[in-house]
Amino acid sequence: MSEVDIRSRERWWREWPLALVVVTLTLALPGQGWIAGALDRPAMLIALLAILCGVILAAAVAIVRHAEVLAHRLGEPAGTLLLTLVITGLEVAMVAFVMSTGAEKPTLARDTMFAVVILVLNGFMGLALLLGGLRHGEQPYNLQSANAFLVMILPLTVLGLVLPNYTRTTPGPVLSAFQMVFLSLMSVAIYAVFLFVQNRRHRGFFMMPEEAADAATAEPENLSPRSTRYHATMLACYGLPLVLLAKQMAAPLDAMVIKLGAPLALGGFILAVLVLTPESIAAIRAALANRLQRSVNILLGSVLASIGLTIPLVIAVSLATRRELVLGLDGGDNVMLLLTLVTSVLTFSLPRTHLLLGCVHLLLFGAYLMLMFDH
Repeated sequence: MSEVDIRSRERWWREWPLALVVVTLTLALPGQGWIAGALDRPAMLIALLAILCGVILAAAVAIVRHAEVLAHRLGEPAGTLLLTLVITGLEVAMVAFVMSTGAEKPTLARDTMFAVVILVLNGFMGLALLLGGLRHGEQPYNLQSANAFLVMILPLTVLGLVLPNYTRTTPGPVLSAFQMVFLSLMSVAIYAVFLFVQNRRHRGFFMMPEEAADAATAEPENLSPRSTRYHATMLACYGLPLVLLAKQMAAPLDAMVIKLGAPLALGGFILAVLVLTPESIAAIRAALANRLQRSVNILLGSVLASIGLTIPLVIAVSLATRRELVLGLDGGDNVMLLLTLVTSVLTFSLPRTHLLLGCVHLLLFGAYLMLMFDH
């Protein structure tokens, strides 16, 4: 066997997560009986969820690997945008499937979006700033990019997760049909404007000055001998079975929350962790390589895309299926959200970051975990 054939076979072996997802989905679809039987046994329930989460996480890592190759070939900032949209699309599809399956879960979308904001802005961003600060001291980035992200994140997050608590048309933390349609259209429109600014009018905001100067002449980094079409096809091949497998998590997730007395917000937190961890690892690696601008683009971009795209989709699912959708956060969560947003604005008010800022964000993430289990 030639060396070329050996390398080709080794590359195909790297797609073992796809085979794992397909096999797990094949076993899960006709095996609803044994899945239902596991719901009454806590040990089997935890094992089943651990298997499903492990398979989904492995596939998500593979998706990020293919998306990163495409991202490097596109260059900045379009490459990071592609990586963000792929992961956010996966998250939105998983939330929509789980939300529309089994028992009504009116707070799942809210809990997932809240978990994304806290997990990314406090957990992963704090870790990136801490590790990057430990290795490089102060780290520069393009201040205009962070301002552009935050000026979008703040109004969308507050309007989507805080305002529903204070509307009078409907009782409780829910919106009327007209308010939901307006919020959806506004989210889509303002995110479309952001994409125009990021990729057309002000592309330089999302690159360091030296990157912007070299963007026109730089050769795209070749991370893979495979063609662009191959990596794009693999994204589609991973995405569909992965979303269908996420649908199988609905019943075990509901049972775990009820039978084990877990907090209701845990379901949304688990979905957020599964989808965001691989992408956030790439952001942390960028910070360690003193490329904080890429970390900012990935992390703040994932929060913006998650809020801007999840709200319209879950509202559409709610209106189509006539299932209740609770968007307004509870009292303690409102405080955590606003504190996180204010701290993020202060963190990115200066053109350099350091490890103290990372420690503060990690402290807020610890407070979030504490309040989830003891509020």
